[in-house]
Amino acid sequence: MPIRWYGNADTTDPTYQHFARIVNFTLHAMAFAAFNSGLWFIQQMRHPWPHLDWFSEIWLAGLFIHLAFVVVKRPKAKTTEEQS
Repeated sequence: MPIRWYGNADTTDPTYQHFARIVNFTLHAMAFAAFNSGLWFIQQMRHPWPHLDWFSEIWLAGLFIHLAFVVVKRPKAKTTEEQS
């Protein structure tokens, strides 16, 4: 089931901003998986690249930092009194 945003896109809404951060993180993770697996495949097929493991580890660390940023910036949950 695709992710959808119902209603008007209000960029000042904290929930909308969090949703945008999640989408950006997902795109970052997909790019990491596709690009990194492609590089490792090419390395196995052609010529070894001695620093590919460093490249992958640094990018993975960046991915974890991005995930931590998304989790830290998550908006506070509304209580039942605030929702009514």
